[in-house]
Amino acid sequence: MMQSAQPAQDPGKRFLGFPLNGFGFFSSFLLTLATGFFTFFISTFIAIFSLLAWNLIGGHTVNYADTYRYVGFPAGVVGLAVAMVVFGALWVRGKLNRMR
Repeated sequence: MMQSAQPAQDPGKRFLGFPLNGFGFFSSFLLTLATGFFTFFISTFIAIFSLLAWNLIGGHTVNYADTYRYVGFPAGVVGLAVAMVVFGALWVRGKLNRMR
């Protein structure tokens, strides 16, 4: 079999597997949403189990809905905002690199 030799393309710099030369708009948008959801759910998970331990050990009766209101939602909003800045900057960087 004959194989044609193609020059290897430089994938560019990467950080934790993410290419630093930019994403498309849709992939940046999906990664931003996924980061916000993941931050919300993992912080709520940790807060629920921490409150469970607090209620069992101390004999308290704190409502578990407080974990969503005071921990999960603010953490999710902060995670979404940070991800929007990071992935938005990567998207703009990719757009600028393609224009050159």
